[in-house]
Amino acid sequence: MILLPAGTRIWIAAGVTDIRCGFQGLAAKTQTALEENPLGGNVHIVRGRRCDFMKILRATEDGIWLLAKRL
Repeated sequence: MILLPAGTRIWIAAGVTDIRCGFQGLAAKTQTALEENPLGGNVHIVRGRRCDFMKILRATEDGIWLLAKRL
């Protein structure tokens, strides 16, 4: 289980996102779609076209987490 600090916001990008990219590409896409800083410590969730795959991006003080989940 990954615990989130108090006050952490979870942003979900509505619509389809091309999720074939890695850390930097996904951070740029979430910044464009959500108009939020992806390196600000919040959690950003995007999904693929068929809704069977999602990626979660979370920045911490020591790096960036990129979690992938097949549904």
